[in-house]
Amino acid sequence: MSDTTTVATGPVAGRLSFLDRFLAVWILAAMAAGLGLGRLVPGLGDALAKVTVTGVSLPIALGLLVMMYPVLAKVRYDRLGTVTRDRRLLIPSLVLNWIVGPALMFALAWLFLPDLPEYRTGLIIVGLARCIAMVVIWNDLAGGDREAAAVLVALNSVFQVFAFAALGWFYLDTLPGLLGLEQTALDVSVWEIARSVLIFLGIPLLAGFLTRRLGERAKGRTWYETELIPRIGPFALYGLLFTIVVLFALQGDAITSKPLDVVRIALPLLVYFALMWAGAMAVGRAVGLDHPKATTLAFTAAGNNFELAIAVAIATFGAASGQALAGVVGPLIEVPVLIGLVSVALAARRYFPEPAPVADPAASPEGSARV
Repeated sequence: MSDTTTVATGPVAGRLSFLDRFLAVWILAAMAAGLGLGRLVPGLGDALAKVTVTGVSLPIALGLLVMMYPVLAKVRYDRLGTVTRDRRLLIPSLVLNWIVGPALMFALAWLFLPDLPEYRTGLIIVGLARCIAMVVIWNDLAGGDREAAAVLVALNSVFQVFAFAALGWFYLDTLPGLLGLEQTALDVSVWEIARSVLIFLGIPLLAGFLTRRLGERAKGRTWYETELIPRIGPFALYGLLFTIVVLFALQGDAITSKPLDVVRIALPLLVYFALMWAGAMAVGRAVGLDHPKATTLAFTAAGNNFELAIAVAIATFGAASGQALAGVVGPLIEVPVLIGLVSVALAARRYFPEPAPVADPAASPEGSARV
């Protein structure tokens, strides 16, 4: 993956590796391959679905871990303290993720799908599951702040454990009841959510932290970032493409056999991703964030944790339910849309103030002694 520190100058295409430059092509090919395999190979989806972890196919879980590990290994963990003190970033992120995002998806679900309760419920669940996985890829490609992304993803994880079930009760039962709308019960335990967070974030985060800590201690930061990171970096893309192939192979038949339903589910998702991303970028610009942090704010606000949403929908309503199909359509729309927004984010750099120079702790005498 491209290094964030190289994003500031020069033409975008010239700065990207061959793999990154044609990422949209690889992703579309992976989606097509997954859909084709799901339709052409009898029983493939059922076979993949039988091996599960937290309600998600084990191959998908492995792909996500491989995808996230290299990006989290790039994070400079000694800089996290600077991010946690930036209220201009943290407060808008919490508001966008846990107030605006769920409310917007609730409104769009009822506006676009008033006659399709299963799909509507599935979309609301997607809106409640804030992103803790693929966002690190989009953020990295768009020149976002890796350290800020690590902090915001960690915050989303903590809030997800404690707020997901409560928000599900509010948006599926309480608020519809107050508005005289149809109510739905959502039975999901805190442990199920915590387990998903620990697997999809905890494991790669710990692995990335230990890799950097041990690598820098053994050979120093220069070797780590110029020798090791370029070797493991491409595995993020490999993991992403593998995950997409498996994900769409699992639901290829359902997606291709109900094209009109997919279109109806896709429309509110398109509006949601566009409004959340553009709104977050505008908020970042308004509060004076630089481009890397505003980009991180935008992608963490727009992305959703489809792994958790699908797992909850399957556990509560069944694998063949409309709620599960809505969860699967989520990444079908999110992946190409957010890839497109990567290019928009890179083009928007000129509208933001220049990032302030950040002192490298490893370059100081104290940092050098630690390394």
